[in-house]
Amino acid sequence: MSKPTIPFELTIGVLQELYASKAVTPRDVIQEIISRVQADSAMNIWITPPTIEALEPYLARLEETELRGLPLWGIPFAIKDNIDVAQVATTAACPAYSYEPTEHATVVRRMIDAGAIPLGKTNLDQFATGLVGVRSPYGETHNALRPELISGGSSSGSAVAVARGHAAFSFGTDTAGSGRVPAALNNLVGYKPSLGAWPTKGVVPACASLDCVNVFAHSLEDALKVDTYARGLDASDPWSRSLDRSASRLPQKVYLPVDPPQFYGPYAAEYSDAWDAAVDRITKLDLPIAYIDYELFGRTAALLYDGPWVAERWASLSEFVEANPEAVFGTTEQILRSGASEKQTAASVFKAMHELQQYKLAARKLLDNAVMIMPTCGGTYLRDQVRLDPIGTNSNMGRYTNHCNLLDLCAVAIPAGEAAPSLPFGITLFALAEEEALVSGTAEMITHGRITPVSSPAKDMIPVAVCGLHMRGLPLEKQMQEHGARFVREAATAAKYAMVKLATVPPKPGLIKRLEGGHAFQLEVWEMPAAAFGAFAALIPAPLGIGKVELADGTQIPGFICEGYAEQDAEDISAYGGWRHIG
Repeated sequence: MSKPTIPFELTIGVLQELYASKAVTPRDVIQEIISRVQADSAMNIWITPPTIEALEPYLARLEETELRGLPLWGIPFAIKDNIDVAQVATTAACPAYSYEPTEHATVVRRMIDAGAIPLGKTNLDQFATGLVGVRSPYGETHNALRPELISGGSSSGSAVAVARGHAAFSFGTDTAGSGRVPAALNNLVGYKPSLGAWPTKGVVPACASLDCVNVFAHSLEDALKVDTYARGLDASDPWSRSLDRSASRLPQKVYLPVDPPQFYGPYAAEYSDAWDAAVDRITKLDLPIAYIDYELFGRTAALLYDGPWVAERWASLSEFVEANPEAVFGTTEQILRSGASEKQTAASVFKAMHELQQYKLAARKLLDNAVMIMPTCGGTYLRDQVRLDPIGTNSNMGRYTNHCNLLDLCAVAIPAGEAAPSLPFGITLFALAEEEALVSGTAEMITHGRITPVSSPAKDMIPVAVCGLHMRGLPLEKQMQEHGARFVREAATAAKYAMVKLATVPPKPGLIKRLEGGHAFQLEVWEMPAAAFGAFAALIPAPLGIGKVELADGTQIPGFICEGYAEQDAEDISAYGGWRHIG
């Protein structure tokens, strides 16, 4: 009996259905992907393409693990080649810069821990400097639909890999729009979380203070599923922070620009018509529409390359560029060296920072419980046109993206029809960093006409509040996985607890509920199969145990607690706010 055809459009849900029915195996999927990669080799999508030999350890692990035990079991994903994968060269699209990391970037490790397969490393604009996808010594990445057009950058290969059926999702990076522009040009969703919500440890810095890892996928549902496992504080990453993403909801206001956006490139008229059509559809939905002046965001965007932030790129790469003058792409070097301009003084840095702070204040007031919608890009270009004007065309591509990270916003780019046959058009939704639920809710309303209802744990799953060594990335996480548990979200306790550091080996936290007073503590909510819950609870040594933990929203779920007597010989660490903040 022949195996069913593996669909061209790879999604998490479809692959999980095929695996659950035993119609195909991860090995079958990887072999099909390798065939597709080889067929598309002239499109310059990959720097380190997938091979069976390189992926054998991951496939062997899956063959020894139950499907239900890992939430992303067998899901293939691609990684931009400025994000580390252990024992695979990271080049940042510069062969002379290449190094072989000994450990995975945090986001990559989290995907692998969840059962996903890291396929290989994708092409990019060198050092993630560009929005066009043509600045690479490994070749210009072709657009997935029309090869004469740009793919968008800098995460060019990551986007095209998903669009061409090479991966179910992919990681890019987004400093100025690199995780949104390629999504729009290749008919994908590009989800850019808030700064620090996903750790950037293991990412070659462009502007370290503004860098984000993003995900490309065919649907918002898949992007948010990846977000579930990528999100969370990494205590060893100085840019990481704890930001929850709550269930999708609608904002009080949805803002559209009061003046028509400016469009550019050979399809400017078609893009303008596509924007008008998108606005017409949005205004007919049950959304609270209002109109604003985009000038604030335009002024902010101008700071990114006209201001001193380009000096941050130079600070990260100046030593390498000076030592390897022939190794860097010409346009890339020109942009990097502009960071060493005499105008980039200490005074100019602080002047720009103070200016930006005013813009942040204005944006925070404006976007409180609101979402702003703009075209992801105002056009596109032929690859030939970009070669003739590399700076001007690239600058245009960032016109509606560059403000985002400077203002500490989250964003999601979603498809919004076609400007012309095989010429996708996209829009981007922006909100404040702590309001990612608003962009997901608004995107769901625009895409599906409704918000996805909040799901409760499956009947055979028990929620578990985890506050110590069983959290993601810590030594006892393996026990959770061995019992079929899966991470759900970050959360916090009610402000009714104390936390102590037990004198165990290794040290562990103890969560003790107070009759009055107390603090709130960061923790993680997992789900565990009911059939495994008893065996897991039996492993927990005194004075720890499983009891009811009250969360900040008032709900009570099973979780790790500590008997009160242990407090006498333990160190009070309540001031730290959670175990991840220790050390």
